[in-house]
Amino acid sequence: MRHSLHRMTQTAILIGGIGLTGLAVADSQPQGLYSGDELMDADVFLSENPNEDVGDVEDVLLGEDMSVQALVIETGGVLDLGDTHRVVDRDNFTLDTQNADDLDDLDYRVTLDMTRDDVAKLPEYDNDWWQDAKGQARQAWQDTKQGAESAWQSTKSATADLLDDASDAISD
Repeated sequence: MRHSLHRMTQTAILIGGIGLTGLAVADSQPQGLYSGDELMDADVFLSENPNEDVGDVEDVLLGEDMSVQALVIETGGVLDLGDTHRVVDRDNFTLDTQNADDLDDLDYRVTLDMTRDDVAKLPEYDNDWWQDAKGQARQAWQDTKQGAESAWQSTKSATADLLDDASDAISD
């Protein structure tokens, strides 16, 4: 299941095209299109020690609008023993693109704006986290949808009243 979700995530990024909206990109020129396949397994570094590899990108979490919401990084283990999967919110990392003009040599580097202690405190990516995050996202989407519907009704009503007043003024 998790491996198929991993493939679906990669495909969604590619289909979404510019699905990395909101992702901080350190390269001075936005690319406009990013490779989910190349982002997977990208090395992860800390801003305080930019030469020390602390993990790899394990998964990319997308929102309803196909924008990147978070990365799941694998950190702390050796040869997949003792590693943990942590969720990093999109506001806490940047993405450096190297060799952006050559798909065969394209490489991404993720830099976390945090310390090792901060990384250890990140939520662990497990089923409990997943269920909670899905519920929160679903509720946020419903709240946004209801707010938009309410704003539309208010605008529609106010516009109708203004049109009626303008029509009355012209008739008089």
